[in-house]
Amino acid sequence: MEKEKNKNRGLKNRTPFSSTLDNNLYQKLQLINKETKVPISKLLDEAIELLIKKREH
Repeated sequence: MEKEKNKNRGLKNRTPFSSTLDNNLYQKLQLINKETKVPISKLLDEAIELLIKKREH
């Protein structure tokens, strides 16, 4: 159980992952983050939700 807790850093509703992003997109994402104070993880959630909805229809 301890190993699993460390794997997810104690997160219960989130899954850590690593990826890369186009430099221009990342700069725009950082700008939105600074303007809105919304965490980047939440902005990514929103973007991925929109992508999934688009692909479902």
